[in-house]
Amino acid sequence: MHYAHTSNSASQWHDLQAHLQATAQRAREFAARFGAGELAYYAGLWHDMGKFHPKFQQYLQACAQGKPAQPHPHARYGAYYATRHCQMLAFPIIGHHAGMPDLSDLKARLTQVADMPQVEQPALQVMPAIKPATPPAPPQWLNPKDALQAEMLTRMLFSCLVDADFLDTELHFDPQRAAQRAQAYDLNTLWQQFERDQSDLLARVADTPVNRVRRRVYEEALRAASGKPGLYALTAPTGAGKTRALLAFALQHALTHRLERIVVALPYTSIIDQTADVYREILGEEVVLEHHSALEIDDLNEDALERHRLLCENWDAPLIVTTFVQLFESLFSNLPSRCRKVHRLARSVIVLDEVQTIPVELLEPTVHALQQLIDDYGATVLLSTATQPALEKVAFNTPPMQVIPNPAQHFQMLKRVDYHIDLTPRSVDWLADEIAKREQVMVVLNTRKDAVDTLNALKERHADLEGVFHLSTLLCPAHRRAVLAEVKQQLASGKPCRLVATQVVEAGVDLDFPVVMRAIGPLDRIVQAAGRCNREGRTKRGTVIVFELEQGSSPRGAYRTGIDEARISLQRPNIDLHDPEVYRDYFERLYQDVGLDHKGIQKARAGFQFETVGQNYRLIRDDTCPVVVRNYDLQAVDALLQHGRAILQAGGIVPRTWRQRLYAYTVNLYRREVDALRQQGLIEDDPVLGVALYTGAYDLLTGVRAQADPADLVV
Repeated sequence: MHYAHTSNSASQWHDLQAHLQATAQRAREFAARFGAGELAYYAGLWHDMGKFHPKFQQYLQACAQGKPAQPHPHARYGAYYATRHCQMLAFPIIGHHAGMPDLSDLKARLTQVADMPQVEQPALQVMPAIKPATPPAPPQWLNPKDALQAEMLTRMLFSCLVDADFLDTELHFDPQRAAQRAQAYDLNTLWQQFERDQSDLLARVADTPVNRVRRRVYEEALRAASGKPGLYALTAPTGAGKTRALLAFALQHALTHRLERIVVALPYTSIIDQTADVYREILGEEVVLEHHSALEIDDLNEDALERHRLLCENWDAPLIVTTFVQLFESLFSNLPSRCRKVHRLARSVIVLDEVQTIPVELLEPTVHALQQLIDDYGATVLLSTATQPALEKVAFNTPPMQVIPNPAQHFQMLKRVDYHIDLTPRSVDWLADEIAKREQVMVVLNTRKDAVDTLNALKERHADLEGVFHLSTLLCPAHRRAVLAEVKQQLASGKPCRLVATQVVEAGVDLDFPVVMRAIGPLDRIVQAAGRCNREGRTKRGTVIVFELEQGSSPRGAYRTGIDEARISLQRPNIDLHDPEVYRDYFERLYQDVGLDHKGIQKARAGFQFETVGQNYRLIRDDTCPVVVRNYDLQAVDALLQHGRAILQAGGIVPRTWRQRLYAYTVNLYRREVDALRQQGLIEDDPVLGVALYTGAYDLLTGVRAQADPADLVV
């Protein structure tokens, strides 16, 4: 008898033959959705072949008896066997625990397999079906000359294998947990619930020009949903009811074409909460899976919390609301835990809201992968924004089908602001005086440095000024939430409110100022800032002032190039920033000036360098370090730290909820800032928790007193 795993709580060992067959069958079911069921079946059948090795069986017995034992590697045997029958499957099999390697590393590892007969002979004796009569057939759509197509198929097979393996192993060790996964959801039932909610809403709202536009956008989304699967674009201004229109399109389109789920991805955690809350109000709590790093789930009971964890592992849910980071970094990852959910993207409706925020330097691989999901995996992709980028100029095969045939008319009808553009370089003192003149104004700057300089100028020139606030990543999330709440209260009550901020307030933060001042930035960022002006149409027109700061700084790379292109656009006579065509022209010029695959992702993919791609595809630059801020709420933070230390010192593992609570008091600082603060004795390293603690002063206006860095991009 050969075993895959040691005994469970019922003293039952996991039979190896049963595990291989169950994993193979489940992987086949996953991959059959895109015509690769046979390949996935053999990946499952071969993935743990190495466990037939006598040394691995001895290792399991030693573990069961509590004896010290040297683990015997098993994945390389199945991978070696795959090279004889189907080379492609060697990557998923060798990587199903540690991650898929680069091709050169795979070859090096397989040279170490010198004792294959000790695995192959007992495996074939027990399971003759392990040896296929003919090589497993690839899907008919696979072009053997297209390396990128084969690479994406390898990723999808890896995802199917890992998910199938995890699920069968979980069924052995924790059948109770496995049973919690079972669910039946019906998209038609969800649509009926949505339709009832929409009817109730339409019966309640007044017949205003804004609501007429929202109704028209909704109706146009429904009409477009009957179109064939593929690439779509929904271009609509802020306040046009996009959130509901997107869900209406996705649900109806999925029903029409029997697609399986809806994945809504957004760039910022700040707007994910708002979107997920809207969808939960419409469809119910249990339907919407919200998956991102900043999610607070303290209010869930233990059963609901466990169910949330289970669904986050493999996205087996009808509606997922997530971040670009979670979606795309998983798609390009080589790690089992990240890739496990990727196969769920097949036959899904993928909605990308605020799509223009995808980093320009990664556009080519990102857009190409989306096209592959459409062409080979039956997905529909919907691009949504007020400033639609010209992504078909990058890697999409054809222009997207327009959900709204004539979006320009809605932009004109929902024109709520007047733009005042003056690019004469201005001093920070001028800016401080302009802020002081206005009772309620939001100023958006390109960097933390410029924001801090502006606040310092306000202190020097207008020391008694009331209602001054600040938002940037120098404030921890708990502080930012408190500031946002206070700003909203000041605005609602008509009290003085002067907010100096960086880009953290753009794209989806629900603020409504009568005046917004925006330092010149990329054109789409200017429009996003304008979306915080006269948002609810309380006055006939709000005022958006675009200015140039004399000593202003800006992030390097594509952001700075975007500023240069925006300057060209803004200097054109009679430019109309309410015309969506302006942004297409802007993005086309930007894409010509910036490398769209800065890290060489596509070349690495074509060379089957899975580990290299996983390391290099990063939406957020990783030259920052998380630092826990003690002095924003000393009592709360110290209590959290003590709780975490107690768990670890008792031999436990800190739960995810603990990490999420600690995140609320964390600031990401650039490594050179952390080094400088450490030299000043303002950062201590906690040896038990493995976290850096900022113990210096924390200003209730400006946050952490770090050297402001000329970059403040937040995704």
